[in-house]
Amino acid sequence: MIELIDNYGVEKKYIDIMNDFIDFSVKKLKLKNVLFNVIIINDDDIHEINKKYRGIDRATDVISFALEDEKEYNATDIRVLGDIYISYDMALKQAKDYGHSIIRELCFLQIHGLLHLLGYDHMNKEDEIKMFSLQKELLEEYGIKKES
Repeated sequence: MIELIDNYGVEKKYIDIMNDFIDFSVKKLKLKNVLFNVIIINDDDIHEINKKYRGIDRATDVISFALEDEKEYNATDIRVLGDIYISYDMALKQAKDYGHSIIRELCFLQIHGLLHLLGYDHMNKEDEIKMFSLQKELLEEYGIKKES
């Protein structure tokens, strides 16, 4: 079960596409019995989360909290992956800065966050290439190109 929680007031058409894209991605990644949330918030809220949990005193675009990383995590038949927080304010800014649509930016941040929940990272070049290639592949296969 995937729940998209809109605490910002995003246009319904964007929420619908995000829901469809994340369902598509879960199927393509062959994930079964997973539970995670995608929560859309504003810059102030993500700034507070970033400061409290990461010690970074600024807003960011996406933060993932992977529950499977927790040492006390108890496995069940359902994989409880965690939460993905997306700043809609930052998504709007980045879409403008990068010259593509807001939906492309939202879907990119969403899949980026999901891959983090699944253990992907970009701390070194090899891992970055692997993670970013998979993001690009999923976005393009769904029909979201960099310029769209």
